[in-house]
Amino acid sequence: MASPARQQNERAGATRLSFDRGTLLIEGVDPNAAQLLPGVIWDPRVGSYRAPACKYRDIVQVLEQRGHAFLDLVSRRTSAAAASWAPIELRPYQQAALTAWELAGGRGVIVLPTGSGKTRVAMAALARLDRPTLCLVPTRVLLWQWVKQLAEWHRGPIGCFGDGRHRVEPITVCTFESAMRHGARLGAFFGAVIVDEVHHFGAGARDEALEMLAAGFRLGLTGTLPTDPAQGARLSELLGPVVFRLAIDDLAGTYLANYDLVVLELHLERDERERYEREVMAFRTFHRAFRRISPEASWVELVRAAMGSITGRQALAAWRESQRILAFPAAKRRHLGLLLARHRESRVLVFTPSNETAYAVAREHLLMPLTCDIGRVERDAALEMFRRGSLRALVSSRVLNEGLDVPDADVAIIVGGTLGEREHVQRIGRLLRPRPGKRAVVYELVTAGTSEARLGSKRRKGLSGPVTRLPTS
Repeated sequence: MASPARQQNERAGATRLSFDRGTLLIEGVDPNAAQLLPGVIWDPRVGSYRAPACKYRDIVQVLEQRGHAFLDLVSRRTSAAAASWAPIELRPYQQAALTAWELAGGRGVIVLPTGSGKTRVAMAALARLDRPTLCLVPTRVLLWQWVKQLAEWHRGPIGCFGDGRHRVEPITVCTFESAMRHGARLGAFFGAVIVDEVHHFGAGARDEALEMLAAGFRLGLTGTLPTDPAQGARLSELLGPVVFRLAIDDLAGTYLANYDLVVLELHLERDERERYEREVMAFRTFHRAFRRISPEASWVELVRAAMGSITGRQALAAWRESQRILAFPAAKRRHLGLLLARHRESRVLVFTPSNETAYAVAREHLLMPLTCDIGRVERDAALEMFRRGSLRALVSSRVLNEGLDVPDADVAIIVGGTLGEREHVQRIGRLLRPRPGKRAVVYELVTAGTSEARLGSKRRKGLSGPVTRLPTS
């Protein structure tokens, strides 16, 4: 039922709210009232006030609280047919997460580890919301996984926006990139938005996709929060604060499988060490000079500065070569072969720092690679063979990091990584979907005396369980 302010407004019609290409137009409001509305600025091009669409609910609340009559041309007040949802059973912590989000007014971020059922919490939230909802996902792989999982509980049509599809329904799954391209026309249709792997937002260009949505209810899902305070604050602005949080070790042994983490400390061969040190020194000379001038600059700013000179470009090339040496040196090749032989009866995931290394591993050990180059049909067939056991191992650089469901895996071999703690926690989480008697094992191959060893220690901060370190000759 419309509030008294809205009922009065439909008679008076003094102030009008409308959606315009990803923004709100606020027409007919006096300047004194406009100053009280969040995010509102004057747009001289149209002679009206304007605000990001994401401020819609906040603006409506202020107007209603002040008894200000307004005509709402944004909200469509449509239903997503709650009756079309099958019952969704939640574990106690999942129910607690959903309740925390609801008590926060339907805005906020839920942090749960990979394998703990974040998507199930989202489905339960969708069923309770009973309003058009846009589900945002980072990749085409997750797009189709969400569509498939939604179909298990939702009997109505499911929209798909991305990977060449442009079908909009009251429940629609959309990739981040499609939301960026089409949010200016889709933004008024949905009353709620759910963002999977929300840690991709808050740091720059993608944020506009959330700004263009008028959805008042907002739920973010992630396994690991950003460590940058500025990014965290921006996420809170776009979606709401963190309302519930658990880590892997909070659930391991009960709702997630127990696991062992074994770090193999490997060594470069003499020629590899010489080449590595030479390339690192070439980069370090430029890096130190840059840091003296710009000590607080980000990596992106460093790269931008380096691209402006021959010396800088040579330094970046040296850095890339040093990382290539660390990606798959002789010791990693040798120990990967030994581990694959030891666990030939297990379901093994091999994680690499790059597609180049993934293909090298695939050729050397005749493993199926899963990369961004592999099409959906071939990828789904490979995953089904892995689940049946006709494929015992898969190798990937990034595709398996986020969201992709591989519940039968029980061994991971991390040959290398580039994205820090979040990537590390996500990769380990791929193994932790429980089954009776399961205890997963994670091997991390780390090259001693290099930047990889230092970064490896930082990556493991998100895990509080015991780590076994095995020096090798």
